[in-house]
Amino acid sequence: MKAIKFAAACAVMLFLSDCLADKQVAQEVQGNKDGPELVLAEKGKSLAPIVLCKDATPLTRKAADELAGYIEKTGGAKPEIITNAPDPLPEHAIWVGFQPKLKELFPKIDFDFKHPEEILIACDGNNLVIAGRDIWDPAGLLLRDKRGKPIEGKQQEYGTINAVYTFLQDYLNVRWLWPGDTGEDVLKQDKIAFSPFEHRYHPQIRARSGIIHYSGLPGGGYGTSRDWTRQQRLQLSSMEFSGGHAFSDWWERFHKDHPEYFALQPDGTRSGFPDPRTVKMCHSNPDVAKQWLKEVEAELTNNPNETVFSASPNDGWASGHCICEKCREWDHPDGEPRVFSWQGLSQEYVAMSDRDVTFANRCAKLLKERYPDKDYYVLMMSYGHSRPAPVKARPDENVIISCVANFFGRSDLVDRGSTKGVTYKQQYTDWAKMVPKLMWRPNTGSPAGWQQGQPDVSISQTIEDMKFVASNKCIGIFIDGVWEHWATQGPQYYAMAQLAWNPALDARALMEDYYRRGFGKAAGEIKDYWDYLEKTREEFVRGERPYWEVYNKAFFDKAYGFLDRAAKAVAKEPEKYGKRLEFVRAGLDWTRMIVEVRELMVKVKKSDGEDAEAVKQVLADWAAMEELCKKHPYAINWGPCRPGTPRMAGLHPDHVVKAKKEKPKKEAKDNI
Repeated sequence: MKAIKFAAACAVMLFLSDCLADKQVAQEVQGNKDGPELVLAEKGKSLAPIVLCKDATPLTRKAADELAGYIEKTGGAKPEIITNAPDPLPEHAIWVGFQPKLKELFPKIDFDFKHPEEILIACDGNNLVIAGRDIWDPAGLLLRDKRGKPIEGKQQEYGTINAVYTFLQDYLNVRWLWPGDTGEDVLKQDKIAFSPFEHRYHPQIRARSGIIHYSGLPGGGYGTSRDWTRQQRLQLSSMEFSGGHAFSDWWERFHKDHPEYFALQPDGTRSGFPDPRTVKMCHSNPDVAKQWLKEVEAELTNNPNETVFSASPNDGWASGHCICEKCREWDHPDGEPRVFSWQGLSQEYVAMSDRDVTFANRCAKLLKERYPDKDYYVLMMSYGHSRPAPVKARPDENVIISCVANFFGRSDLVDRGSTKGVTYKQQYTDWAKMVPKLMWRPNTGSPAGWQQGQPDVSISQTIEDMKFVASNKCIGIFIDGVWEHWATQGPQYYAMAQLAWNPALDARALMEDYYRRGFGKAAGEIKDYWDYLEKTREEFVRGERPYWEVYNKAFFDKAYGFLDRAAKAVAKEPEKYGKRLEFVRAGLDWTRMIVEVRELMVKVKKSDGEDAEAVKQVLADWAAMEELCKKHPYAINWGPCRPGTPRMAGLHPDHVVKAKKEKPKKEAKDNI
């Protein structure tokens, strides 16, 4: 194998050849290809230790360990890891994290990281530095949950760690196509060497962990891909958005002593309609914002690394909003008419966007007065009846609008609450024209089996949409939810992760690299396979035929045909390609069985469970599906897809969903 030898120009050219070049970054890479060469490893021998900063956090140490491991996988020798600068200094070294000695070793390098999450990778021919802007409160790294159990805390910024994974991907050419051993691709080399260069970058999208949020920190739940999301620079982002509602426990805590906090209803009460979890607040009451600030203070005591604090109304977006005179003064009469409901009452009223922004600004002012030297933000959701952009109110600089614009994979989808037929994408565009900071927080739904682990892929559309939001003030993305079904949706996850870190990437080249690195000589067939799945999905989403008529025998014959030809193409190639094809085939097998189960369960329901043959086949399919998930644990996330979970309702004889009785429609009464 040829050596990895990077001068500045060589680094960029190899980067381009691997289909991951970025024009902005390439312009920032400077160096001298004729300068001295730093050799990290040659002929199975390590020639440069890793020097780790002495105050490195646990995750930084983990990243340094992975760096050493991948240098060994690539060059055949694992470098020693030294904590703090030794005396005497090694002749050559890899310096991980900022250390004062670096200013002497790299006198021309600026180590004053001016941008959030800024990373630096530089070589002077003698030493290599991999560092970035790191910010944390030590107290925030040692947290406990509500039961007092220790949990993993968070930093505010993880520049060095993300720099390590950038180095591994962009300079050592490591790929993590999906989680697990089969998804990792390493190019072994006889020599790893670099000529002088300097690489700087800081990401625009600072909230990325919410893209695959089940595998964020501290983890738990359905997440299976924590290592992968960290390696893709998703997990360790500098803004943490839950994307959620701020007052869901307030009724339980405050309704007895402070009923005035809650929304006035048309009947003159502050009853908590519609229920404790979705109760609405009286936003114009200044004591609500003051109590909100107290909640922030308590949250910071528990976790001093938090920077973003939600002030978003509770869920149940059409119900129970406050009708007091002062709250209504915040509403603009020219707002889009929307249909609201209260106890026994349903009628049109103007959108809540101006009201919500005004409340967010009140909270933002209090937050800035309380913490004048901190970059703290108020998060306000544009959701439900506040999806339309406000008419007059404008968010302050320290307010982030979380736009629940559900055009993920469905760009033409109309907001179901709009009386004017406005699309979600248009709503996002309208907000982008008037806000300083915008977050995209779509709900995915399950238009073609997304939640059930089926190939509900919209790769091309999602790439287009991620580039669209990035070009329209997006600083964060939270998707509800990505269920981590890698064998049926994996290429889309990969594209999302890469573009979240750098939206300027050439997406076509990105995916060509994915298929080539993952499947070698079968890359063309695998690309055609995923293109076919995407095209078929679009046919179903836009049509009216039942699922099993779109995903019929002809579909599966053609899909399996792609995989069969791919297998022939790599029959004499390294074993890894065959294992990866087996992984992809597991996803198609799951899809085939789910489609069969869907069709059979129609018979089971019609027969009220008396069709013994249909029941027998459904149970056999489920047994095979469970076995598939045990054999390929990353292929389909069994946790959310096992029988009896909400996502699989009605797809198992023991969990048949009965038809709900239609509720009588409410009629409009007196005006509010």
